[in-house]
Amino acid sequence: MARFVRNKDSGITRNYVNLPEPKSDAQQPDGGTAAVSGRKLYQVAAVSFGLLCILQAALNISLRLALFIDARHTNLTEETDLLRRELLPFDRYFQDGWVYVRPSFYYISSSEKKSWQESRNDCLQRGADLVIINSKNEQDFTRKFRLEVIWIGLTTGNTNDSWIWVDGTPLETSYWSTGEPNNFRGNESCAETRFRWNDRNCVRENHWICEKMIA
Repeated sequence: MARFVRNKDSGITRNYVNLPEPKSDAQQPDGGTAAVSGRKLYQVAAVSFGLLCILQAALNISLRLALFIDARHTNLTEETDLLRRELLPFDRYFQDGWVYVRPSFYYISSSEKKSWQESRNDCLQRGADLVIINSKNEQDFTRKFRLEVIWIGLTTGNTNDSWIWVDGTPLETSYWSTGEPNNFRGNESCAETRFRWNDRNCVRENHWICEKMIA
């Protein structure tokens, strides 16, 4: 609305116009502030939903891990019980110092030395025989004992021709040292091992390993 004011000194009438004061953001009719508030609310909702998803994923992982550990523990318990029942009839072997590596018991003569035949006789008296090495793992097992040399259940017998194991099976997989067997000193018809195999005269005295395989 306009109003007229006369200046007494100059006699001039001046026109003044009263302009409306600008409204605050909260009073804007175009809804600008409401839009800003809506965007903030949407951002908060989006962040909250994202955090909820992360928490849900973490919960799922935790539950799966808990189920896996519980199942693994159950399996180990069952395997331990089965092994205990399996070995119960052989308790005397543990008491006599035998070592069990499935599926066999092993007796290591750590303090005595005998000839190949005497070593085998000792094993037979124990209800076992000289060790038969059928795999790389078993070969590595014989190397774990800090002994000089060990008799194994491998010989040419009376034929001095082909190598056979004490159970009568022919030698197929071997772990001979380079250049062995060579019958270097003559009549080397028994096999010994330390790191690799070597043929040796059977009357030599060595440590030995007995093996008893269980069903």
